Amino acid sequence: MSEQTQQPGSSAPWRVVVAGAGMAGVQTAVALREQGFAGDVVLIGAEPHQPYDRPPLSKAVLLGKSEGSAFDVDFEALGIELRLGCEVLGLRPAAHELDTEDGPVPYDVLVVATGAEPVRLPGAEGVPGVHLLRTLDDAERLRPVLARRHDIVVVGAGWIGAEFATAAREAGCAVTVVEAAERPLAGALPAEVAAPMAGWYADAGAVLRTHARVVHVEPGAVLLDDGSRLPADAVVVGIGARPATAWLAGSGVRLGAHHEIVADEHLRTTAADVYAVGDCASFPSGRYGERLLVHHWDNALQGPRTVARNIVGRAAGEVPAVYDPVPYFWSEQFGRFVQYAGHHADADTTLWRGDPSGPAWTVCWLRGERLVALLAVGRPRDLAQGRRLIESGVPMNPVLLRDPARPLKAATA
Repeated sequence: MSEQTQQPGSSAPWRVVVAGAGMAGVQTAVALREQGFAGDVVLIGAEPHQPYDRPPLSKAVLLGKSEGSAFDVDFEALGIELRLGCEVLGLRPAAHELDTEDGPVPYDVLVVATGAEPVRLPGAEGVPGVHLLRTLDDAERLRPVLARRHDIVVVGAGWIGAEFATAAREAGCAVTVVEAAERPLAGALPAEVAAPMAGWYADAGAVLRTHARVVHVEPGAVLLDDGSRLPADAVVVGIGARPATAWLAGSGVRLGAHHEIVADEHLRTTAADVYAVGDCASFPSGRYGERLLVHHWDNALQGPRTVARNIVGRAAGEVPAVYDPVPYFWSEQFGRFVQYAGHHADADTTLWRGDPSGPAWTVCWLRGERLVALLAVGRPRDLAQGRRLIESGVPMNPVLLRDPARPLKAATA
């Protein structure tokens, strides 16, 4: 394709470059075509692999049930130019150029979708047997480790740590999960909600060590701050992720406290003609009255539709679309399907539906009379109905809401 560019708003087609070939980047490129964009679309990815979905990496791919998770997208038929194995290095907004390993790439509009990168365990880099689980290559390196049924130590009892521990137990490995906080999911859920989940580890035959900090990792062992020495043929680190935005240093694109791109309600950045979407960007939520940074798959699916609509709509002079979703994610761990919708930070009431010691239960968070978030364990109908109730903002009846036999949609005021 030609490297020539044309100005947005002109009658001729123009050029959109998407930096990042994960879910957010791929969906942006696809959405542009679905919404009638006729100009050039260039999708740049740092990995050499055909663009792929990440959730199966900690499940089917890791366990050898699937060889990969490539997106079912015919990029050639859609007229999307793929540039894979090409890392982005910098951005020069004044010149409308993206710097890459293969040289500068001009754009009329740039969409940054570089996602997040895993936080590394200090002092563990370069130690044999220490793994992360973020990429297809990571999963492929870990697959034979699980197949050999090794002793595995997982550092971090968050979502990814629980999912990996689940897969490792399914593979027959001995698993110890080490968590510095007093409970699993300490940064994601209140203590009373996360507490029942701690028992899931023992039920699955895994050992959960809380209030435990790693002080040293050596080949074959992990040393904790209480003097314990855990045997470890492999160590898997799952202590969080941070937006992959270091390459934007000096670009003038504003970054937030977590190094995320600070986007506006239309997912525009502070640089002209540059949008940001997915794990690398926060956005202001009118629904929740605060800025949200959402590191989950659904955000990377929904945001691109707004970005594409706003890019396509610019030439037609349309009013920009506002991005204000109800956040949603799911996790499969220890035989349970866990789903969450909303944002519970400013809730003033917590209600339970069902017994948390049982196989299926739901937690609902209210602000005033309105449902703002819910966590559903083995109750997908609660999640589906609750998500719609959050979106509509209808008042709820707390007494009816507590009854697990009553559909959520029938618990309105």
